[in-house]
Amino acid sequence: MTQSSGISPIIVPPDQGRTLRAFGDEILFHLGGGETGGRFTLFTLLTPPGGGPPPHYHSHEEEWFLPLEGQVEFFLNGAWRPVSVGSVVYLPRGAVHAFRNVGQSPLKMLGQVAPAGFETFFSRCAEEFARPGAPDMPRILEISAEHGIFFVNA
Repeated sequence: MTQSSGISPIIVPPDQGRTLRAFGDEILFHLGGGETGGRFTLFTLLTPPGGGPPPHYHSHEEEWFLPLEGQVEFFLNGAWRPVSVGSVVYLPRGAVHAFRNVGQSPLKMLGQVAPAGFETFFSRCAEEFARPGAPDMPRILEISAEHGIFFVNA
């Protein structure tokens, strides 16, 4: 059988991928747009106790998460809900959402975003967070808007 998609099969060993840090989180990107033909991004997310993003939505992507370790709550439909390890959380484009680590140990989740591009957004934010001093939050909001990610007061 010939490959019509132009994408080659790939195996990414557990010690490979690109790790970036921003917003207090660490993300290991396993697959990005370059490997998936722009179809999706696959990553493992580590969030410290008390961490997590504020409520926001994505105008370009859909997301889903699979908690692997720790305790997490997701903000969905205007309310915080506990989500157990092994559950799947699907977030369609435009859905206001957030998550937070409510445990005493790091939260580890597998995440996927489709189409790809989240890795570019997070990389740009990681550059801002790596600068000396506090990150330039107006610049972070600008980068977010450029990638169709908008924070809301909920």
